[in-house]
Amino acid sequence: MHLRAVGRLAGRSEERALVDDYLARFGQTGRGLGWRFGGETEVEDKKNGGMAAEAALLRASIPAGSLIVCLDERGVLMSSPEFSRKLQAWADQGVPDVSFVIGGADGIDPSLRAQADALLSFGKMVWPHKLVRVMVAEQLYRAASIIAGSPYHRD
Repeated sequence: MHLRAVGRLAGRSEERALVDDYLARFGQTGRGLGWRFGGETEVEDKKNGGMAAEAALLRASIPAGSLIVCLDERGVLMSSPEFSRKLQAWADQGVPDVSFVIGGADGIDPSLRAQADALLSFGKMVWPHKLVRVMVAEQLYRAASIIAGSPYHRD
């Protein structure tokens, strides 16, 4: 699993601390499931080329053969158990890698959204990309906890 995002989290920010904490937990819990976190890539369009330029940077960061999941308010709404079952199904199908993609302030370029294997939404509201990154990290950990039978997630 990879995380690809437009923008940078400050090294000492609360968001960075939360992302790092949840990804470390995911690493520990996911290891027993054969899941691992492959890394986080932050991209910045320093030339202000807009969503198309951000999409090009994001595409360049996605490993070949990776399943692309774009976080988008138009995406599918899932419960945490549904999300965990989706991750497990991809693993069972032999999907070698999943890249979760988070756009910038204007969202994800339509061409990248169209290229995605899945669109995932955290609700109809638009969330700041920094918080979406925290939410993805937490949901990865929660999904691993659900599959592993950990008490972290309670129905």
